[in-house]
Amino acid sequence: MELRELREIEGYEKYLKVKPLYWDHERREFVWLDTRLLPFKEVYRRTRDYRRVAEAIKSMEIRGAPAIGVSAAFGMTLAALESRARSVEELLRDLSEAKSVLASTRPTAYNLFWALDRVYRSAQEASGKGDPEEVRLGVLREALRIYVEDIRNNVEIGRIGSKLIEDGQTILTHCNTGALATAGFGTALGVIRYAWYEGKRIKVITTETRPVLQGARLNVWELTKEGIPFKLIVDSAVGYIMSRGMVDLAIVGADRIILTGHTANKIGTYMVALAASHNNKPFYVAAPTSTIQATRSVEEIEIEERSQDEVKTVMGQKITLDTVEALNPSFDITPPELITGIITEKGIARKPYEKSLQEMITEP
Repeated sequence: MELRELREIEGYEKYLKVKPLYWDHERREFVWLDTRLLPFKEVYRRTRDYRRVAEAIKSMEIRGAPAIGVSAAFGMTLAALESRARSVEELLRDLSEAKSVLASTRPTAYNLFWALDRVYRSAQEASGKGDPEEVRLGVLREALRIYVEDIRNNVEIGRIGSKLIEDGQTILTHCNTGALATAGFGTALGVIRYAWYEGKRIKVITTETRPVLQGARLNVWELTKEGIPFKLIVDSAVGYIMSRGMVDLAIVGADRIILTGHTANKIGTYMVALAASHNNKPFYVAAPTSTIQATRSVEEIEIEERSQDEVKTVMGQKITLDTVEALNPSFDITPPELITGIITEKGIARKPYEKSLQEMITEP
C-alpha cells in the first residue's frame, strides 16, 4: 500500500536531481543527506530510531523548514514501527511521546508542528478500527503523503515564481532554500532552478549566510550541480551590491509566516529586505502554505537562540577568544511592508496579506 503512495511522485523525477531525504521501504528506515558535511563530503545517514531523527534535526544534519517537517513525519513513522504496543491506546501514548520529543528540536520552523499534528491526527483517525497495525499503516501513509506533497508543491512554487524572473536577470538569495531544505526541489532556490530549466539566462548572487554558512556551503553545492552561474558574497555586502545595481530582485525562503505577512527566516533576511526596499528592488518570499501559521500575533513566533560556539567558530575553527560572549539568534522577522509578494503553490499572495494568506489556507 505504501508503494502506491510513493508512485504519486511519478512525473516529478526530472526535478529530483538531489535527493536529500527519503523513506527506504525495503529496510523500513529513514535516510537523509548530512548537510553539515557539504560541500566537501556527501554522506547519507539512516536510522530506525525516531530519537536519532530528532537529533539530526536539532544538530542541523537536516535543516530547512519543509525538510524538517517531512523528517519529523517519518520520525513519527519510525516511532510507530518500533513501538511494542499491543493496543491502540498504548500505541497512541508512544506516538504522543515521540511527537513531544520531535517538537522540542527547532522552535521556529512551523512546518515541524504542522507535520507532527497532521501525522498524529491520522493515527487518531486510524485508531477507530481498534487495530494497532492499522494505526501504524495510517501513520506511514500520512508521512509519505507529506513527502510527496512537499515535492509537488515545491515544483509548483517554482513554476509560479519563475514568471517573476525575466531572461538575463540576476537574483539575490539568502540562506539555502533549495533541494537540501525540502524533500527534493526547493522553494526560493526552486524558483531559480525552474527559471533556469525554462532556458532563462539568469545569474545568482548568494550570501555566505553566517554563522553556519548555508549559502557558502549548500547553495554553492546546489548551484554548481545545476550549472547555474553565481557569485558568493559576504552577508554584509548585500547593501553595496544592491546599491550598485548588480541585483534585479531578491527571493528568500521562510521558516514561519503569519497571516499579517510577518515572515521569520534565517538571520540577516530582514537586512536583505531593508536593502531591497531602499534600492527599489522587489523582495519575494517563497514557501509552501504549510509554513503559514493561522495567527496574527507576532509574539507567537519564537526565535531560536543557538549555541554561541556557532558564532565564535567557522567550520569548527576558532575565530575569537574563548572568553567572548556571543549572541546567536537563528532567525529574524521581516515585516510585511518590505515584502513584495509571497510565492506559494497556490499562487502569489499580495498585500493586504491578511486577506490573501487567509484565503490560501482556507481553500480546499
